[in-house]
Amino acid sequence: QVQLVESGGGSVQPGGSLRLSCEASGRLFDRYLIGWYRQAPGKEREFIAHITARGTINYGDYMEGRFTISRGSRGNAHDTVYLQINNLHPEDTAVYLCYCYSLKNYWGRGTQVTVSS
Repeated sequence: QVQLVESGGGSVQPGGSLRLSCEASGRLFDRYLIGWYRQAPGKEREFIAHITARGTINYGDYMEGRFTISRGSRGNAHDTVYLQINNLHPEDTAVYLCYCYSLKNYWGRGTQVTVSS
């Protein structure tokens, strides 16, 4: 089992920045990965980025640039992954969900990001 807890969402004005955090704990097998999706109202879930246990990073289409994924502290059964979002647009308003693949998929509950003036 893996538990995921997101934080760092909030309401910001266009052009602002946020750093989201995902705290993962539990059974992280050797080839796990942790990443982010987002889901806006009425839209499909959209892949943003993930980082593997070895540090390989992949971004979704059109995501690299304003979105940066990185890793914080890590232990045997713990990992912290960040998502830095710069120059936020109103279209970035969504629930941002952390996920982990460690022999199976796990999802966090999400953190709301609202961008408006």
